[in-house]
Amino acid sequence: MSRPPGNIPPEIPEAVVVPRKRWRVQLVWLVPLVAVLIGGWLAVKAVLDKGPTITISFETGEGLEAGKTKIKFKNVDIGTITSVVLSPDHSRVIARADLSRDASSLLVDDTRFWVVRPRISGGTVSGIGTLLSGSFIGMDVGTGKESRRDYVGLEKPPVIATGVPGREFILKGDDMGSLDVGSPIFFRRLQVGQVTSYALDGDGKGVTLRVFINAPYDRYVKDDSRFWQASGVDVSLDTSGVKVNTQSLVAILIGGLAFQTPEENAGKSEAAAGTEFSLFRDRTEAMKRHDRIVDTYVFNFTESVRGLSVGAPVDFRGITVGEVAAIYTRFDPVKKKFSIPVEIRLYPERFTSRYKDGGEGGRVAAPADRHELGNWLVEHGLRGQLKTGNLLTGQLYVALDFFPNAAKAAIDWSGTPPEIPTVPGGLQSLQDSVTSLLARLNKIPFEGIGNNTKQTLLDADALLKRLDSEVLPQARATLAAAQTALNSANTALQPDSPLTQSTSETMRELARTAAAFRTLADYLERHPEALIRGKPEDKK
Repeated sequence: MSRPPGNIPPEIPEAVVVPRKRWRVQLVWLVPLVAVLIGGWLAVKAVLDKGPTITISFETGEGLEAGKTKIKFKNVDIGTITSVVLSPDHSRVIARADLSRDASSLLVDDTRFWVVRPRISGGTVSGIGTLLSGSFIGMDVGTGKESRRDYVGLEKPPVIATGVPGREFILKGDDMGSLDVGSPIFFRRLQVGQVTSYALDGDGKGVTLRVFINAPYDRYVKDDSRFWQASGVDVSLDTSGVKVNTQSLVAILIGGLAFQTPEENAGKSEAAAGTEFSLFRDRTEAMKRHDRIVDTYVFNFTESVRGLSVGAPVDFRGITVGEVAAIYTRFDPVKKKFSIPVEIRLYPERFTSRYKDGGEGGRVAAPADRHELGNWLVEHGLRGQLKTGNLLTGQLYVALDFFPNAAKAAIDWSGTPPEIPTVPGGLQSLQDSVTSLLARLNKIPFEGIGNNTKQTLLDADALLKRLDSEVLPQARATLAAAQTALNSANTALQPDSPLTQSTSETMRELARTAAAFRTLADYLERHPEALIRGKPEDKK
């Protein structure tokens, strides 16, 4: 645009209209906007990073504190208890916990939770570190596949964590003894496992224990392995002296178990996990031979069975072939007498033990011939007899043997169980003999014999008095005369006595006569004709 000449004012420029923008962000609003974005991002991240929420039920709230008690897995924090409240029925405590997102895969059906606090159980001490740091909730991951969010917490920590190599077995026993959770299990005095749990049977007649044997020792548990209580000290007295047997000092103090497989069954297959075994009271009972065939009989004794107990052996010539199962009393209304029936379990396999070929034992005869064989044995003197097993304790056992001179008897097969005849025991026989002797002695008229003896003594006294008054003076005179005769004979026999000298001279004369006779005999032997002709004259 050119400027006009003169005083003419320049032209006013024409305004150009620019359209106004509808939205214009001021710089001042950038800060709140960024803050909102960051907050939103943090909120979304918090939601995305938040782990699962679970509830755990406990009997008490001891050791639980909202906002402080941690949940740990392998000593790593994976969550926190957020609240602790009572259950609607006020019987339990419900703890709610938030876990990290990484812990979601650990929440399976058989995952276990428990409160870790100082404990002493089964000879083990755990949770000592919580004295300073405080209690926390321990966790053990299960092997299940299904997810879960509600759990019932354990009141005691598990003895064996999931995934530990080994196998669990079940034991059935009469009572617990001194066992507890965590009690050790020994194999050849080496600790190889522990008791994991126990419970009373539903019928109240026994207990069931679960035990865990660590690998690789679990392969020594066979189908025929025997478990027994190894608590305390086992003292036995036999012909070799006193024996003291125990597993370890720990077993003496807190109890324990032990197991072993009989040598003849050591080659059997390994027992599967969950196999059920019987729990015996001691090693002796556990290692007894377990027979497949068991026959039940009864012995009816009329003598005292004091000292005989259930479990006492039935002996056949030094070999245990059975045991006493029960002892009863019986009254016979016909004979009006009491007797003691003793029920026994007889093991026929022990009469046919394994031979060189290693075959299994069995019955002596087929079941069909059992009655025939039993009758034949009893006919030949098979009887039961009570004998003393220990003179110190007076314990008895049942001896099964042959007594050829026993009275005739037979097995009563009509009863259940069959009854085998018996003979009195050695002490009973002695007692019967003493009783018979006393009965005979009671029949002797000792009073009459005493009176007769008294009269005899009076007669003897009178006789002695008569001998003293009548016979004794004459006897004294006779003795005096005999003494005088002896003195005279002694004097006559002296060397210088006339009788002795005359006797000596006579003997010399007899000697000279004998010499002359010998000379004559010699001459006649040389000259027998002299008996007829005479002695020839001597030639001059």
